[in-house]
Amino acid sequence: MIKMTFVLTRLPHLSREQFQDYWLNTHAPLVASLREPLRIRRYVQLHSLPADVSASLRQSRGGPEGYDGVAQLWWDSFEDMAGAGDEAAREAGRLLLEDEKRFVDLSRSPLWWGVEHIIF
Repeated sequence: MIKMTFVLTRLPHLSREQFQDYWLNTHAPLVASLREPLRIRRYVQLHSLPADVSASLRQSRGGPEGYDGVAQLWWDSFEDMAGAGDEAAREAGRLLLEDEKRFVDLSRSPLWWGVEHIIF
């Protein structure tokens, strides 16, 4: 199982609430509708709470400003994910990126591939 982690920062003109509402109620259904051509096994959104809720935790560790949320997507393998490279998958990927540009500041939103190690 491989996982893509996407740490999202909203576009500056959106409030955190507007961003999270769009992400959950507009973008999530789009991802769900495209799961088959992209062979996505699982999709999870983790929405951040207001910054003041985490301020003391962040400050106690000297951490950076927070993000607006984290998305995680699962595939069975790189081979399975790459196998979704047909025309339908390319179009699905294009639609997702087009929609992400409406609410995500892509230049400030890191993403990476990883393998999960469950400790307990």
